Amino acid sequence: MPRYAAAPERSSLWIRRFQPAPAAPAQLVCFPHAGGSAGYFLPVARAMPTSVDVLAVQYPGRQDRAGEACVEDVHALADHVVRELLVWADRPFTLFGHSLGASVAFEVAVRMERAGMALQGVVVSGRRAPSRPRDTAQDVHRSDDRALIRSLERLSGTDPLMLRDSEFLEMVLPSVRSDYKAAETYRSRPGRDRIGQPVLVLTGDADPQVTAAEAEAWAEHTTAGCSVRTFSGGHFFLDDHALSVISAISGFAAGRHLPARLG
Repeated sequence: MPRYAAAPERSSLWIRRFQPAPAAPAQLVCFPHAGGSAGYFLPVARAMPTSVDVLAVQYPGRQDRAGEACVEDVHALADHVVRELLVWADRPFTLFGHSLGASVAFEVAVRMERAGMALQGVVVSGRRAPSRPRDTAQDVHRSDDRALIRSLERLSGTDPLMLRDSEFLEMVLPSVRSDYKAAETYRSRPGRDRIGQPVLVLTGDADPQVTAAEAEAWAEHTTAGCSVRTFSGGHFFLDDHALSVISAISGFAAGRHLPARLG
C-alpha cells in the first residue's frame, strides 16, 4: 500500500481531528446522529489503528457552533461538507454515519463521486435505506417538546438524567428538532441515488427506526456490493458493541472486509 505525504494541519468549524494520523493511507469521516456532535466519535478516533486518520463532522447549531443556524436539509448539509473535505482530499475517504449521519454520509458519497474525489466506501448505521422512507404523518419534528423528549427516551441515546435537566433541554432541543426535520424530510434524488463503491450496513435487531428489510434495501443504492451486519440492541446498539463496531469499520476502511461486487 503506498505511503502518503503528511498533509499540513488544517482547521475548520465543520471538520474535527482528535487523533491526527497524517501519514495514514486512509481517512475515515464520521457523521453524527440527530442532536449529536463531532465529540461522539472521540472514542472511535482513539481506538482506530494508526493506518486510519479519523475526521469528525461538526454540524452547525451545537456546542461551539451553538450561535449558528442549524441546517435542516440533508442535501444542504452534504453540499457544505463536501466543500470542506476538498482540502483533505490527499488520501482516499471512507465515510461512516449513524442515523441522520448515515443519510448525510451517503449524500456526501454521491457528491464525492461526481467530483472525482477518491472514495473507498460508506458505512451506514442505524438508518433505513433512502428507498424506504416512512410515512411523514407522524414526523417528530412537528411535535411539541414533550413528544421530542419521549422520542429521545425511546431511542436510549441520551442519559435519562440529562433529559430531566431543563437547562440542558433548552440548550439541545432546538438542534435536535432541526436534525429530526432533516432526517424525516430526507429523500434521495432520482438519478443520484446510487454510488459505485461498496456499502457496509450496521443495524440493531431491536432498532425501532430500522427493520431488517429496510437495512437490506441499502443494496439498491450501490453497484459495488452491500453487506449487512446485525448486532443485538436498539438504535444505539453501537454503544453496547463499541469494540466490534470499531473493528468492523476499521477493517472496511482498510479494505479487508469489503462485500463482493454485484454482477
